[in-house]
Amino acid sequence: MTTTVLIVDDDPVQRRLAEAMVRRLGFEAAVAESGAAGLDALRAPDAGIDVVLLDLAMPGGLDGLGVLAELRQAGIDTPVIVQTANGSIDAVVNAMRAGAVDFVVKPAGPERLQVSIRNALQVDQLQDEIRRMRRRASGALSFRDLTSKSPDMGRVMRLAERAAKSNIPVLIEGESGVGKEVLARAIQGSGERRGKPFVTVNCGAIPDNLVESTLFGHEKGAFTGATERHLGKFVEASGGTLFLDEIGELPLDAQVKLLRALQEGEVDPVGGRKSVRVDIRLISATNRSLLDLVKQGRFREDLYYRLNVFPMTLPPLRARREDIPDLARSFCARFAAEEGKRVRGIAAEAMALITRYDWPGNV
Repeated sequence: MTTTVLIVDDDPVQRRLAEAMVRRLGFEAAVAESGAAGLDALRAPDAGIDVVLLDLAMPGGLDGLGVLAELRQAGIDTPVIVQTANGSIDAVVNAMRAGAVDFVVKPAGPERLQVSIRNALQVDQLQDEIRRMRRRASGALSFRDLTSKSPDMGRVMRLAERAAKSNIPVLIEGESGVGKEVLARAIQGSGERRGKPFVTVNCGAIPDNLVESTLFGHEKGAFTGATERHLGKFVEASGGTLFLDEIGELPLDAQVKLLRALQEGEVDPVGGRKSVRVDIRLISATNRSLLDLVKQGRFREDLYYRLNVFPMTLPPLRARREDIPDLARSFCARFAAEEGKRVRGIAAEAMALITRYDWPGNV
């Protein structure tokens, strides 16, 4: 997907020059003849603006600093490069304090403008990744963090938005690595349990003899090695969301207790004398067909219908290639920051190569 640069300038000659230069550099260009028109373009639901090239001195109405203030107030964090005719240090300092990421002096050369746009994109991607990681850690990840250009993915997210408005069980199917847990976190972060505990259990990674204790807890001395009381994942998640990944790997005897926990809203700790009430929102995920497992007698039919109230299937990455460039840029920015490397971007040839690849491991 081509990067779109919005040029905001009241001077028609400067607008045309900047537009021609932006297109020559390989970017898409959109233009606005005033600060107010630029704000309207950025506020549009389908804006698709990646970078703003903003003139600071626009007489009458809203000048560049005014636009920056409005953007900050509206919570629009599209990176802004300001243009100044005189290169006044004071004007540049004020603009950077107001939220601009860079500045260029008119008339800016193509090399300088290209570097500035690429730097702005890199900063934006890194900040996006940091914000996304913070929201994920606080249980506030939302569907805005899962932006996708794929129609198939769009349909899944519309289903997930509906699911977020209730507490009914959700079953997410899809290959390993497609982002089932990320979608589950977005469902929680967009519902009434936002910010509450989000507890993940990989059912395929728990030894059979510890499944019951891990999920439902145990009392001290309940079995050999139980040296202290353990609450269990259901109790840990109470008030929030329990995410059971690879639910198809759960042993049949544990499936019986899981069904009761879902029906009664309470769990029986191993060695406990009384049941414990829990209030959870259950989201399950599997990379296998649960219906096939039911037919093979490896998954309880009654539990399947209890879990399969609101099913959705995440498409593999090879079926949503439109998302590969954005994912690649996001990971590139993050890994560059983690490794302390300076990466300007991904070459067009490299992007074409990774977009064609089938990605058997998905995201």
